[in-house]
Amino acid sequence: MAPIDSDDNTTAGAGEEPGGGRSRAARYVVPVAVMGLAAATIGLVPALADSGDPDLPKVTAEELVQKIAESDVQQLSGTVRISTDLGLPDLGGLESGMMSGMAGGPGGGGKDGGSSADPSAKLTELASGSHTLRVAADGPDRQKVSLLEDAAEYSLIHDGKDVWGYDSKSNEVYHSTQEGEERPEKDVPATPKDFADQALKAIDDTTSVKVAGTAQVAGRDAYRLVVEPRQKGSTVGAVTVAVDAETGTPLKFTLTPASGGAAVVDAGFTKVSFAKPDASTFDFAPPKGAKVTEADEKAAKAPEYGRKAEGDLAKELDGLKVIGEGWNSIAAFDTGGQGLPTGAEAGGDLGGSLGDQVKGDFGSGTVFKTRLVNALITEDGKVYAGAVTKDALVKAADAAK
Repeated sequence: MAPIDSDDNTTAGAGEEPGGGRSRAARYVVPVAVMGLAAATIGLVPALADSGDPDLPKVTAEELVQKIAESDVQQLSGTVRISTDLGLPDLGGLESGMMSGMAGGPGGGGKDGGSSADPSAKLTELASGSHTLRVAADGPDRQKVSLLEDAAEYSLIHDGKDVWGYDSKSNEVYHSTQEGEERPEKDVPATPKDFADQALKAIDDTTSVKVAGTAQVAGRDAYRLVVEPRQKGSTVGAVTVAVDAETGTPLKFTLTPASGGAAVVDAGFTKVSFAKPDASTFDFAPPKGAKVTEADEKAAKAPEYGRKAEGDLAKELDGLKVIGEGWNSIAAFDTGGQGLPTGAEAGGDLGGSLGDQVKGDFGSGTVFKTRLVNALITEDGKVYAGAVTKDALVKAADAAK
C-alpha cells in the first residue's frame, strides 16, 4: 500500500508545500468510489457553515491523518446535516422510484407488499437532496439513526442482535434478528466519519494532502485536512475533512467538484456530544397497531427474485475492469451489446437530450454527465464510468478498442 505523500509537512494553517513527507502508519486514500453515494442524486443545498479560527497546536498532515486513523470514539450523539448536489436534470421524481426499486425489488418497500420501514430501501433517500439526522452510538452493538422528515420520522435502531426500522408516517416496522448479518445501515454513510472512512483509506502519489488551517464545527475546535488530486482529468476538486482536535473524529466532510460551485457532498454535525447516550435511546418496541415485517418472512416471499438479482449482479460484475489509477480510475464493462439507441432510433433522441453524443476510434456513443461522475455508453454496449472528464472517457474507450 502506498505511503502518504503530503504537501504540508509543517503546521496547521501554514499553507506551504515544502515537500512530500511519508509515514507507513498513515493508511488512508481517496478512491474514486467515494462518489458512489451520490451517483443518482439531485438537489441543491448550501454547504454547511462553520465558524471561528481557533488557535490550535501545530500539526502536520501526516499527524492529522494518523489522528483520524487512531480515533476510537465509541460513544456520541448529535445532529447531522447531509446535502448532495450532482446537478442532474429534474426527472420529476423518476430517480427516486428507480432507487427504491433497485434497493428493494418486489416487496422492497411501499405498495407492492414490502415494508416502507425496510432500511435497504429507506436509507437510499440519503443519496438525494438535503436531510437532517439524529445519530447516537454506544459501542459497536448499539446505534441509532433517525431521518427527520416533514411531520414524520424514520428510525433505524441496532441493539445487540436486533435491528429495527420504524417509519412513523406509515406506522410500519421492519425487524431482523440474524446474528452477524450485514446490516444495511453499515452500507449507507450517515455521519462525517462514514464518508471520511470511505474517502481516506490510503494515500498514494496521485494525491496531495495538507492541513489548511482550523475551524469550529458544532462548537468544537477542529483542523482542516484538505485532499486534492494531483492528476489532470479528474472531476474532483477537493475533499475537506474537519477533524475534531481532541478526539480525531471527523466532524464535517465536504467534496467539491473541479468545476466549482456548491459542494457535491456536504455532511457535518450541527450538534455533537461525546458523552454516553442514555440507555433508553436504543429501546424500541413496535407501537400498537403497527404492521411488522420480519426479514426472514420477506426473504421467504421472494426467494426466486433474490436468486435472480444475485445472478444478474454477478453477470454485470463479471469482466469489470479498472483502467488507469488513482483519481483517474475508470470502471469499464461490457453489457453484451445492449447499447443506447441514438438519433431516429431513439424516437426523439432521448440519449442526446440527457447526454452528449461523442465519436472516436471506438465508434460512437453517449456521455451522461454530472458535476462529478460521468459515464460513456457506446452503441455496442460498452460502459466507461468514473470521476473523470468526458475527454478522459473517450480516450479510455479509444485505447480499449
